[in-house]
Amino acid sequence: MPPDRSFFLFGPRQTGKSTWLASLARGESGDRGKSWTINLLHNDTFYRYLRDPAQFRREAEARIRDGVEWIILDEVQRIPALLSEVHDLLESSTVRFILSGSSARKLKRGSGLSGSALSGGADLLGGRALLRYLHPFTAKELSERFDLEHALQWGTLPPLLGLDEKDARDTLKTYVELYLREEIQLEGLVRNLGGFTRFIDYAAAYCGEILNYSSIAKETALPIRTVQSYFEVLEDTLIALRLPAWTKSPLKRLVSHPKYYLFDNGLSNALTHRLSGPLDASVRGRLFEQFFVQETFRRLDYRRVDSALHYWRTKDGAEVDLLIEAKGKLVMAVEFKSRAMVSGADLSGLRSFRDDNPAVPCFLVCSAPEPFRLDFVEVLPWRMYLERLETVG
Repeated sequence: MPPDRSFFLFGPRQTGKSTWLASLARGESGDRGKSWTINLLHNDTFYRYLRDPAQFRREAEARIRDGVEWIILDEVQRIPALLSEVHDLLESSTVRFILSGSSARKLKRGSGLSGSALSGGADLLGGRALLRYLHPFTAKELSERFDLEHALQWGTLPPLLGLDEKDARDTLKTYVELYLREEIQLEGLVRNLGGFTRFIDYAAAYCGEILNYSSIAKETALPIRTVQSYFEVLEDTLIALRLPAWTKSPLKRLVSHPKYYLFDNGLSNALTHRLSGPLDASVRGRLFEQFFVQETFRRLDYRRVDSALHYWRTKDGAEVDLLIEAKGKLVMAVEFKSRAMVSGADLSGLRSFRDDNPAVPCFLVCSAPEPFRLDFVEVLPWRMYLERLETVG
């Protein structure tokens, strides 16, 4: 259920924000009172408010006098100056706002809000608006319609639900061409479309790998600072999740560079041309890890758990895919293996991690049909892992 007070709603394109907001406006998600919806993707509306942001406030005041209780402002990042008008209306009336968008970056640059305010969950608009996200479908939302093999290759973006492979492939390719390569430039987030196009292809190939900015800069013929800024663009537009390294260790020298995961497997496969034919074992293993890292993030975010995600790797190469921190304490160390058969050889990273952190429960998530104990590690079928996430926090 949506909050009862004003909130920002951010999410990548095609995750269903506008559809959900339309259902709110129609009263399908509970009684929210009389509402007024403004979509800044409509050119006439966009240019009217772009020329004179105060016009929005004047029209809103008239609607409020007419009994409007909720104002839904879709694609708010297109005119960051409107946030000043929204702030004034929140101060002078009892109206509540839903402010949606696919990018926090322009709001941070154009509204005076700090970067930490939007990315870290600090107060927005003087504490008068909450921060919420909308993600691609989770396995829980899809319920009996969820198919892991389909999700690994095609992702879980709402527009793909029910499409055959040909239409799904066309939809994902269109997403790549019209949004990632063109619309990001039109939004003024990058100036060099050719360079960004080369970069995004390599970013998809490096998905889930420890970042080496110098290597990517060399391969894309871009300055290192440009590569770093492009990763920031992906994070700010919610196209990628940044997974920082865990760096607290009294015994071992740890890697400190982050990893990035694209927000949807289908997008990754569209960029790396893996939408035709079956996935080979090594690729499937990487996509398995990517999907469950993202699924973990989505589940914890929707449950509003006070949590953070990390990975762990030593300078000697021992690695654990995911650490879950809740309320300032590590509560799970998780290794992902897409296979059904696992053995003690798969525990090397967790063994090294355990030397530093003997009290942290360790898990290996795989495709095994039943759970079992392997030395100090609890081996979980992936469905049981998702159930276990409901107890975190």
